[in-house]
This record gives sequence, C-alpha cells and structure tokens, in this order.
Amino acid sequence: MPDERVAAFPLGAAATIAELERDPHPLLARLREREPVSWLPALDGWLVTRRDLALEVMRDADAFTVDDPRFSTGQVVGASMLSLDGADHARHRDPFARPFRLDAVRERFAEFVGAEVDRLLDAVEQAGEAELRRSLAGPLSVAAMVRALGLDDEDAGAVLGWYDSIVAGVTSITAGLPAEPAAAEAFEELSASVERVFGRDPESSLVAAAADGGGLTGGEVVSNAAVLLFGGIETTEGMIANLILHVLAHPEQRAELERDPALVGAAVEESLRLEPAAAVIDRYATRDIELGGARIGERELVTISLAGANRDPAVFAAPDRFDLARDNARVHVTFAQGPHVCIGMHLARLEGHVALERLLARLPGVELDPTRPSAARGLVFRKPPTLWARWEVPEHRSGTLNA
Repeated sequence: MPDERVAAFPLGAAATIAELERDPHPLLARLREREPVSWLPALDGWLVTRRDLALEVMRDADAFTVDDPRFSTGQVVGASMLSLDGADHARHRDPFARPFRLDAVRERFAEFVGAEVDRLLDAVEQAGEAELRRSLAGPLSVAAMVRALGLDDEDAGAVLGWYDSIVAGVTSITAGLPAEPAAAEAFEELSASVERVFGRDPESSLVAAAADGGGLTGGEVVSNAAVLLFGGIETTEGMIANLILHVLAHPEQRAELERDPALVGAAVEESLRLEPAAAVIDRYATRDIELGGARIGERELVTISLAGANRDPAVFAAPDRFDLARDNARVHVTFAQGPHVCIGMHLARLEGHVALERLLARLPGVELDPTRPSAARGLVFRKPPTLWARWEVPEHRSGTLNA
C-alpha cells in the first residue's frame, strides 16, 4: 500500500519537512490543484489542502477525530478539550468557554489589553528600534493568558520559557521525532503553578472556576489550562507578529490603513487568512473513508492544512496577495471550524487589533529593518523568528496633548 500511495500521489511523495517549514505555499498550491488530499510520507499521513474538503474534515467529528494516542499536544500535556471528542470534549471545554465569549472578552479584557500594549510600547519607544516579536507580541499574549487563567504570581519570562519548551515538543512529535525532556519539565512547572490557584475565588480565575465544581479533576484542569496557555500564547504571538509583518511589508496597504484606521479590523482578518499562526491541525479517520478521491484507512492521520485552505483560489481571488479591500477575508478557517473551533479567537482578535492600532499611532514612520529581514517559518506554528523594526524617535511626551 505505501508504494501504491507514492505512485498515486507523486507531489505528496516528494514533499519534505524542510519545504513545509520554510515556505510551504507554492507546494500547497500544487497539491491543492492536483492532489487536494495527498499522501505525504514526510508526515506519515494525508494532507488536505482544499478549503471545502478541509471544512468537511473539521466539521465531521464522527468520521475524523482528535481522540488518538498519537495526537501531538496530548502526548505533551495529557487529555484535554483539544484531544477529546463528543461528550468528553464538551465536559472539558464547557467550564472554560463562557468567559471567552465576545461580550465577556470585551468587558473583561479591552481596557487591560490597551494598557498592556501602551506599557510595552513605552519600554521601546525611545530606542528607535526593537525586535517586536519578543518585545510586543509575545509579552502581550503572555499577559493576557496569565490574567485570564489567574496565574498572576508567575513571572512572564518563566511562562514564556514553559511555552517555548512545550511548543518545541509538539513540533518535534509532529515531525516524527521524540519530544525533548524539556517539554515534560516545562509541563511539570506549569502544573505546579496552576495547582496553586486551586481554591481561590472562582471569580478571579478561569482555573479556580473550573476547579470549583466544573466537573473536572485537578489533573484535567491542569491539562486544559496548559492547552489554553499554550494556544493563547503561541498562536496569538504568531498572529500579532504576522500581522505587523504583513502591514509593514506592504507600504501601499499600510498607507490605506493610515488614511482609514477603521481598516485595522480588515488587516487583522486578511493577515489571519494569509498566514495562519497554526498552519496545520490533525485528525484521525475513525473508519475507512473516501475524501477528495483518496481512500483513507481507519486510524490513519489526516492533517488539515489551514494555510492551504486559506489560499484556495476557488474562494479567494489572488489568494497570495495581502489585500485590505478583500471582502471575504473573514471566511478564512484560521480558527478552525466544527466542535474544535478556537475558544480564544475573540481575545486573539482583540489583542491583534489593539497592538497594530497603537503601534502605528505611537511609533512614527515605523518600518521593517531591511538589514535584519523577517519571514514566517515553521511546520506547525508559523511566525517570523525575529521581527526587527525601526522608527523615528518621538519627542518626549508630556502629560498634556498640546504642551
């Protein structure tokens, strides 16, 4: 059977991990056109690149499940809402879901996110340059999730270290390699931090609320908190970094944005479409099934390329272009669909919107540093490793608007 697949799916058979990590979009375009469901030996599984087929897989939890011992995140943090389906998935997700609704996010986080962005920009404003991934995008995403979970006693640097190790472990498993011991050590430290929140006022913390009559064991609360922290930092940091990169790399679109600040929301959605921070998600076939002309065997890995689906030319005109005037950017699938739609999407959008809006307003002439170029990288999680920018140093601001 493996030899038959190699012959039947030559484009997929030739794909390499290095190609998928560096710049997958040309390969994804070829696959989407000729092998929309393709067998990739490099992933030891199927890759789905066409949007309609991606939606079919994400929405049909009976035929395509996350509940499998090979699920990469589950191997690192244990069973959680991310790695369960059906009633178990609902039991794990429901205690955390309500505070992430749109109205609740706006009420609880809008003022905090604005203040945190201003604090971070205050720290770099007079320098005239900064690496914005780790001076803005990363710290903002950490601060928001630490506040949401009620882990306020933890140092942001320590939390970033935990999540770096967990991300590295998940990425290694996805690439067919064992996770480094650091991933397990980081999860142990995170577990200890989460457990210290048990017993606090449920109104002060999602963790405390879930542990107080949420129907989950202590270990289950820890695993779900790890997933939320991991997702809320990794993908949101990547989302913000990609957003800033896209806007600053396209001067004509940036000029439109500065003429009409109301386009910030459009910039957020178009960036989410063009380069999803989580490029792929995994499912496993629950039975032998046909999808897009491919015959998938029971329990075989089916990886959905959100990056491929988001550039499907059947849905998005000129799909490789960053275009603020695109009228259907919001139908991207970056936050997934079906029962596993991203629980934190409203908070992520809020952080991206505020970060971009205030960056452009506060750092005159901000531009990418051409001596230190940036580009998104990554097999599973895609973002620029570094994002160096420079700007005119603004005059020292006094306490009045017009001194």
